[in-house]
Amino acid sequence: MTAVAEAAPETRAGASHRRRGAVLLISLAVLLLVGVVVSATIGQLAVSRGEVVGSLLRHVGISSDWAPPEGSLIDRTLDHIRYPRVVMSVVVGAALAVSGAVMQAIFGNPLAEPGVVGVSAGAALGASVAIALGLTVAGSWSIAALAFVGAFLATMLVYLTARSSGRTEVVTLLLTGIAVNAIAGAGLALVMFVGDTAAREQIVFWQLGSLNGSLWSEVLIVIAVAVPATLVAIGLSRRYDLLALGERTAGHLGVRVEALRLVSIVLVTLLAAVAVAFAGIISFVGLVVPHLVRILVGPGHRLLLVASALGGAVLLVWADLLARTVVVGADLPIGLLTALVGGPFFFWLIRRARQRSGGWA
Repeated sequence: MTAVAEAAPETRAGASHRRRGAVLLISLAVLLLVGVVVSATIGQLAVSRGEVVGSLLRHVGISSDWAPPEGSLIDRTLDHIRYPRVVMSVVVGAALAVSGAVMQAIFGNPLAEPGVVGVSAGAALGASVAIALGLTVAGSWSIAALAFVGAFLATMLVYLTARSSGRTEVVTLLLTGIAVNAIAGAGLALVMFVGDTAAREQIVFWQLGSLNGSLWSEVLIVIAVAVPATLVAIGLSRRYDLLALGERTAGHLGVRVEALRLVSIVLVTLLAAVAVAFAGIISFVGLVVPHLVRILVGPGHRLLLVASALGGAVLLVWADLLARTVVVGADLPIGLLTALVGGPFFFWLIRRARQRSGGWA
């Protein structure tokens, strides 16, 4: 009887978590769909919500009287300008949020995010070099290509430097990341110092982040990298749950901790680097979204990763919508808006941790 009585609350708690998770996923999906439709209507050319819905239905093979005529100005505007930007915001937001969730899983720290291991700083340095030198080795994608290479090299440098005797200490990894971020920041400052005025302005604008001018060719590259990496991360969710019990316990339960950490860092690098390469630096998405989801549905990583992907997509779609509408006739940098959201959240997170446990220790 005692065992049954003890099991009952656990069963009810599990059912409650599942219900909350289902409600959260449905709510995020609805918010995302509404955000996509509303975002596609906003622009210099007036497009009704009915025309957007009709166009989307036609793209999935359902005929609709609401859809604009094929080949019309509205149809071409949606297909070649607005849809690529909206899809890019969805994929980039999901990639950044999942990368943040994976970082928090392997570090066991709610303040972990991709920038810690040098992704953003390395990408900024690579992009700034491409801009200042006018490199065209990859054609119109040269800036994005150099940004991706810079992010990947910075992250691998952090990991290889922190690794010793077949293992990696989390504290050493974080400290190494701080050092590499500082070096990359100094390199970025040097490039801006020696570059001309036009290059400096372009570097600053790239650092602020923007989805303006997104192309389907760029969107497909981000999808090709982000979707498989996200699926692999979700597949590792059970191991992340075991890692949360402690490295030694996870090892006894069959988890190869070092291999898991290496694969996870590669996933984080791929997700964050491809997002930053094509959208610039968009801060705090990887910090805010996973932590909020964890508060709502608990620490189970399968639901956490799926909900984080949806939450990141929702956040960036609505942030991009706000960036295009908050100032009439101007397109604000989206990184500025996410920082305005993430900064206050960061302060709240610190205050909450101090109130509940007296600090991070």
